[in-house]
Amino acid sequence: MSAATYKSTKKRPATSQAGPKSKKPHIEKGKASETKAKKRSRPVTSTVKDDSAESSEDEFPEEAEEQENVEDAEDPMDVTDSAKNPNAARESHKAQKALLEQRKAAKPHSALLTEAKRAWTLARQKNLSKEERTKHIDTLMDIIRGKVKDIVFKHDASRIVQTVVKYGGQKERNEIAEELKGKYRELAQSKYSKFLITKLIRFCPTYRAQILREFQGHVLRMLLHREASGVLADAFELYTNAYERSLLLRDFYGKEASLFTVTAGSDEEKERSKKGLRGLMEGLEGDRRKRVLAALKDNLVTIFNNPDKGAVAHAIVHRATWEYLASLNDMEEAEAEKLRREIFESCQDVLAEMVHTKDGSRVVREFIAWGTAKDRKQTVKAIKPHVERMCKDDEAQLVLFSALDIIDDTKLTAKSLVSDIVASAPSLYTSPQGRRSLFYLVAPRTRRHFTPAQIATLAETDPIRAKTSKKDDALRASEILKAASDGLLQWIADNGAEVSRDTGGSLVVLEVMLEAEGDKSAATNTLLGVISSPYPSADPANPHPISLPHVSRLYKTLLQGGHFSHSTRTVEKSPRWSARDFASRFVQLVGRDVTVAMAKGEGAFVVAALCEQLAEHEGLEERKTVKGWFGEKTRKEIQDASGKGVNVLLESLKKL
Repeated sequence: MSAATYKSTKKRPATSQAGPKSKKPHIEKGKASETKAKKRSRPVTSTVKDDSAESSEDEFPEEAEEQENVEDAEDPMDVTDSAKNPNAARESHKAQKALLEQRKAAKPHSALLTEAKRAWTLARQKNLSKEERTKHIDTLMDIIRGKVKDIVFKHDASRIVQTVVKYGGQKERNEIAEELKGKYRELAQSKYSKFLITKLIRFCPTYRAQILREFQGHVLRMLLHREASGVLADAFELYTNAYERSLLLRDFYGKEASLFTVTAGSDEEKERSKKGLRGLMEGLEGDRRKRVLAALKDNLVTIFNNPDKGAVAHAIVHRATWEYLASLNDMEEAEAEKLRREIFESCQDVLAEMVHTKDGSRVVREFIAWGTAKDRKQTVKAIKPHVERMCKDDEAQLVLFSALDIIDDTKLTAKSLVSDIVASAPSLYTSPQGRRSLFYLVAPRTRRHFTPAQIATLAETDPIRAKTSKKDDALRASEILKAASDGLLQWIADNGAEVSRDTGGSLVVLEVMLEAEGDKSAATNTLLGVISSPYPSADPANPHPISLPHVSRLYKTLLQGGHFSHSTRTVEKSPRWSARDFASRFVQLVGRDVTVAMAKGEGAFVVAALCEQLAEHEGLEERKTVKGWFGEKTRKEIQDASGKGVNVLLESLKKL
């Protein structure tokens, strides 16, 4: 190989070709704060991790910068010389090191940064006592005090200041916030110091309003800024109160709004500003009111027209959109409908980016409620690719529920939404949010699985539905139930053994069996086949299903024919479930030995429910069969076992 060829193979790739430098893994979480850092909600369309509100201070080790500088100092022409002369590499390294030191010394504040880095290396160690860390932080603060503004925009110095804010006391945090006055917006727009400004917003509540006021007049531009957008999103969603959020929202209302609004005045004015747009509109009439709404609409359209900037997914944009839609309710119906349609058309393609926040969910549900059949179809089209993710999100799932409640075209919802929810059942039943999505298909708005607050939220669109939807509510619900039933029953028939052993999964199985429509024989056989195995289990690590309290409760409820009501002290029978057929099949599949063994053990309540159900039906062959299983000797053994539910079981046996 020629010398020229050898040299070319050793050349470093250009910066643009080399790709990102590998980062040192961040293994251990430090004692960053008194409380665990909160994370803002993530869009259901998101496939990558969002910008974190947490610091980047440990992402890039100090050695990385030195290595980069050393690489820059390399001369590829020396490769062949070092191969011939063993001492050439050593000499070359010395020369590179000297060059590196010269470059560092030539930089502004080099001596200060060198000293600060020395103290920073000690202060940011993970395993330090509180006293040691306080000592190192005090030393570091003494070094940078009065010079924070000069060094904070350098990527390494920014991490030094972040460490002081992260581990320091309130006094040090406030000192840094005071020094940086007038630079807050610039910090938010910097690739490295944006993490610092987020920390100041989080840890310095007394300076929070001042920081946000520096953003005023620039909020819309910052939302479309690559770095500042995340800072505003974190501040609005995680760390600010109602008044502080109003400071950020003020820019959406236009320049005229800022002329007749005082945000730093009396308590009365602060209370009014907490109401957002509604508080601002109090006392405004005619053209002034229209101009404010027009400015708000124009600013929202600007955001929606730039979806690639990421601002569409932020809670602050969703709040402004909801305020706009809510304000339309005070206008004449024709004009309100026109404005509502215009804003819908500007954001219809990005609705899936909005469903994960409280206000965004309200916005999309409002669009569904007021929309035409064509609008609703467009909304379903936008959210269809993200149905599974939406089912697992507290706010996004409300959009799905409202779509099922409102849209008259049940063929559309069955094909685009219900089928996807049912297909996702294996991954949904393991989480509370996912289970709610399955419950809503068979038992919508039941108090057993939905809180009063959730039911009230879903009911907000009911008055609008009464105006805009033509189909009877009960008919629509029955069509949704019918569309979901076959798939859910087949899922239980295939996976009932595994699902019923899960605590939450047993609740899903119970609701589907009680409320679904269709042939339940295959699912029934699967569930009874599970408990027909010998009782008790020979393997302690894998107990018999009846030994699990939630599974035992499942079979007891199925044998009773419905849920027990504590208010009426009676069992509420399900009209779509035959407890009689289930009891008969129980006797046929489970058999004498297992049933008697369960009666003597932890299944007394289940067997008691079986006897109660059989006793209600005269002439059943299975009734006589079970009575024959429990002769005097067997009843005596059950009484001697003195387990839970024995007395209830003995009373039930007398009814046979």
